[in-house]
Amino acid sequence: MSSHWVEIDLAALRDNIRALRQLLDARKHILAVVKSDAYGHGMVMVARTLHDQGVRFFGVAEVHEGVTLRQAGISGGIVVFLGAEKGSLPDVIRHGLQPVVFDREQLAEISSCAVAAGATIGVHLKVDTGMGRLGIFPHEVAGFLAFLREKKGVYLAGVMSHCPLADLPDTSWSEEQNRLFAGILRSAKLSGGETCTAHIANSAAMLHYAQMHWDMVRPGIALYGCRAADDEWAGKALLKPVMSFKSKIIQVKDVPAGFGISYGHTHVTTRPSRLAILPIGYNDGYLRALSNRAEVLVRGRRAPQRGRVCMNVTIVDVTDIPGVCPGDEVTLLGAQQGEQISAEEVAGWMGTINYEVLCLFGNSNKRIYLSDDCVVNENRND
Repeated sequence: MSSHWVEIDLAALRDNIRALRQLLDARKHILAVVKSDAYGHGMVMVARTLHDQGVRFFGVAEVHEGVTLRQAGISGGIVVFLGAEKGSLPDVIRHGLQPVVFDREQLAEISSCAVAAGATIGVHLKVDTGMGRLGIFPHEVAGFLAFLREKKGVYLAGVMSHCPLADLPDTSWSEEQNRLFAGILRSAKLSGGETCTAHIANSAAMLHYAQMHWDMVRPGIALYGCRAADDEWAGKALLKPVMSFKSKIIQVKDVPAGFGISYGHTHVTTRPSRLAILPIGYNDGYLRALSNRAEVLVRGRRAPQRGRVCMNVTIVDVTDIPGVCPGDEVTLLGAQQGEQISAEEVAGWMGTINYEVLCLFGNSNKRIYLSDDCVVNENRND
């Protein structure tokens, strides 16, 4: 085993999708967001696990991710959030992907390629109702749909938008956004249902706004057991963290008071201290921003990180933890003997959000999958 690794608890993932499903009317669909290698959890293993739980829609950022899912045997709808460039359209057609559209020239290229291949491609129209990213504006919807209906080889599979403020306690802005989205659907004579799926709710909106569930919801961070909103809304579903990040101590050393630690001696001991050296650093996603801020778990107790985090090494102070020795397992994210360090806590030390923590740790390290009594080492070529 590597000296550092992430563990992905597939049983927790299964529990999370069941908990989220309990929030939905039975007629609503779940589109599982597995882009960016499932936020560092491993897109293929996550999608297979969720597919086994009945999930039939998946969201990816780019075409190559959708191709990877198809090659792994994932059936159902795969929505490509960033759309499809001309060079990737053969893969879209070959693998039956559904690109998001937000540009007429882009839509015309999809139509032309589909007609040439004798295929029909479903597309999802992205409307910008306040996110300020991709999407056409609401007043452009009628004209865009008229243009789409003139094109052969494409059909409207969905109309979608995205929520920028659903994670805030103040509900007024998101409620107004949903009213705007409802008006867009009415004016376009779209009611969702079988021919066109309406979807706007991310994890936070799914947890807090039942009226935003429409035909389909798009949970991402909630699938992985992390908070999607302020604590006020955290009790909507009992979610379990899926990822842990672990390492092993490679050296323990005793140093005197007044001893400087790591580059720049940004920490100097104030007493005789025992230090534990870990073989991880910013190359492994454990960022330099954590220097002199983070804590880790050793023998079920918290130990403070000391000195600057290096590229491949970091140092923790285990003076107050008896019996620590080389080979002891260290938890940098996750639970150990009843104590826990959450992605939100790590994010606070980093000055970022839990999404970035998961992507950093998961995509920078070897992944091991835990499934009931089975342990599976990841093959990243799978």
